[in-house]
Amino acid sequence: MGFYVSTEVSGVEVVARFPWKVGIVVFMAFPETMKNKGVKEAITTLVEDGFFDELEFQVYPDEVWREVEPVLKRRNLIIGAALQLDVLTMKLNLNSRNEEERRKAIDHIKKRIEEASNRGINNVALCSGPDPGPGAREEEKKLLADSLIEICKYAKRYGSRIILEAFDRDYDKKLLIGPIREAAEVIREVRKECDNIGLLWDLSHAPMLKEGPEILRDYKDLLYEVHVGCAKRVNGGFLDTHPTFYTPGSVNGIEEVARLFKVLLDIDYKGVVTLEIKPEEHQTSLEIINNAKGVLLSAFEKVVKEVMG
Repeated sequence: MGFYVSTEVSGVEVVARFPWKVGIVVFMAFPETMKNKGVKEAITTLVEDGFFDELEFQVYPDEVWREVEPVLKRRNLIIGAALQLDVLTMKLNLNSRNEEERRKAIDHIKKRIEEASNRGINNVALCSGPDPGPGAREEEKKLLADSLIEICKYAKRYGSRIILEAFDRDYDKKLLIGPIREAAEVIREVRKECDNIGLLWDLSHAPMLKEGPEILRDYKDLLYEVHVGCAKRVNGGFLDTHPTFYTPGSVNGIEEVARLFKVLLDIDYKGVVTLEIKPEEHQTSLEIINNAKGVLLSAFEKVVKEVMG
């Protein structure tokens, strides 16, 4: 659907359309859906909202999918299978040096790709396994690349593409991938054999990786998707809990989102901008969604003024 902002630049009214499709990670905005509860209600809310062009969620069980599929068909939405949830909650490890453990992870992802494709979902996001520490990183990056080559070849049969998300490595999730430079190394290695893989860069993880949006200029050829949200600062460190903007402890705000949008314009990014925000105990899902919408609007208005000024 998209949205417009109206602002005044040098006494002239300027109206600008947001240039990217907007998505949302359903199981973060509605945490109960992580356990396949309240899914129809959450999906109905987001479909009827009209603000979002893309929804990302886990591969639901058949009985849940039968409930939500008719709702999703009310609009022409992009749907993404977010397998990061599987990887993290099931402790799957695509870079494990234990071959049995790595095989288990590969086979699970392949099964999910097939299930998603059978439902018309061909965007599949995932993440690496845990960071083994400096001594084994190079070996495990090679193993991760091997796993992704097999997965990408399998996904190609279904017309699916694989999106590798970079997480933090030092504070909370502590995954192998990791810094964008190393994510790029792995993706470029996989691309020697497969052309259906790209990068998901998350503004929420940027502070934990000591990265800023400007770093994307060097990796624009790899960028498939961008997530927008916040890390939470606690006790001198960070948690990857995705609080909404301006919640106490949240890191990122209008300024950081505007910086990201400026870079995305500069690199001619064509993908989706996806909100990843989660309510805390004192917040409701609708409250944090509306908060995040306001930040997108304000950040884009800031960019329009800068560009037009």
